[in-house]
Amino acid sequence: MLKDKKIGLIGLGIMGKPMAKNLVKAGYDLYVSDLKKESVNEVVGCGAKAATNKEIGEQCDVVLTMLPNSPQVKQVMLGANGLINVMHSGQVFIDMSSINPVASKEIAAELAKKGIEMLDAPVSGGEPKAIDATLSFMVGGRQEIFDEYKELLETMGSSVTRCGDIGAGNTTKLANQLIVACNIQALAEALTLAQKAGVDPHLVFEAIKGGLAGSTVMNAKAPMMMEGNDAPGFRIDLHIKDLNNVLDCAHSVGAPVPMAAEAQEVLQWLHNQGKGAADHSAMAQYYEKLTGIKIGR
Repeated sequence: MLKDKKIGLIGLGIMGKPMAKNLVKAGYDLYVSDLKKESVNEVVGCGAKAATNKEIGEQCDVVLTMLPNSPQVKQVMLGANGLINVMHSGQVFIDMSSINPVASKEIAAELAKKGIEMLDAPVSGGEPKAIDATLSFMVGGRQEIFDEYKELLETMGSSVTRCGDIGAGNTTKLANQLIVACNIQALAEALTLAQKAGVDPHLVFEAIKGGLAGSTVMNAKAPMMMEGNDAPGFRIDLHIKDLNNVLDCAHSVGAPVPMAAEAQEVLQWLHNQGKGAADHSAMAQYYEKLTGIKIGR
């Protein structure tokens, strides 16, 4: 049974911390590690056990990571002090970070030499869904391993879908992030148009949210834009990272992504204005700067 296994989680950031708490709440024997001691202490206070990365690699049946990007995951797994040096055949590595699918394949290939199975399992939903365990998991890896560990991922998410072999999870996540960024930009542009034309953006939102233009993105981000609330559920700098991976992947496979490139320019401008830690709904502030208005205010 899965709950007889030791689970290790490395990375207790804005997403990893609530995900860890949900694993503990579900009764898993969880060992955690993070560079921030206060984050470790908080999760230990909920019932997890503190451990070093090395101890997690040596002792845990399943190693989970929730890290910022490809370099961090590769360093933790394949670096000079990487877990690959202490892990052994029969263990499973599940990377829940959003990284370049090329990196996922590279890590999986090295781990396979030691008989270690891997799933790439990035998530969508941001901090609110991490807290209430309703994340969407997009998973790549062997069907047998997915079937065995789907229940573990369902502790943290309401949707867990295998998209193909290793790398397919992160490819799917890149598609997700491209759609989200372009939706947010289109929403900001549309609400700006409405207000400049003399129509209340609040009423526009109410009128269209139940129609074809309606979306989860609109429901979550339109109120934030109109309140001037840019407290991060998902930070601009993280979306820049994801779109960099979109562009890298697209260039390598020959896929045209002009909308991703334009959204990236808006996000990068906001980063350069000191808004990198703001929620990605702050894309509206790009249009506010150009027009001199404040949407809905």
